[in-house]
Amino acid sequence: MLAGANRYLPIDKRRYLLILCRVRRKPDSLLPIELAILGAGLNLRRRGEDEFHGYAVAKQIGEQEEARRLTAHGTLYRALERLEQRKLLESRLEDPEIASSERRPRRRLYTLTAVGVAAAQAAARPPTAALPRQNPGAAAL
Repeated sequence: MLAGANRYLPIDKRRYLLILCRVRRKPDSLLPIELAILGAGLNLRRRGEDEFHGYAVAKQIGEQEEARRLTAHGTLYRALERLEQRKLLESRLEDPEIASSERRPRRRLYTLTAVGVAAAQAAARPPTAALPRQNPGAAAL
């Protein structure tokens, strides 16, 4: 083998999936799509829409700069389910009479919980910059 030659093999899809399965995210962390959903829910809530459905969230995210995070509606609905499991959202099916009068399937309506609102607000806050340390000898000058 030549000195400095690449010792690493190219990663194929199977090997990548094996590596990915071993990666765990921190228990209290949220994925970017989940943060975008919470932010969209908070924006809808500020507009007076306490309950929202998946398409409204997708539309809201699409209007924001995070549009690239929404790759497919399957991604959105899996993220909504994860947020509900973590108690950041609650959901219910809408009244079947409303859906039948509009000749469409029933929607699942989501609401932000108090924990979800707090998480969305915390994510929206800019990170606090660390203050520079003051030199103790500088105060005497």
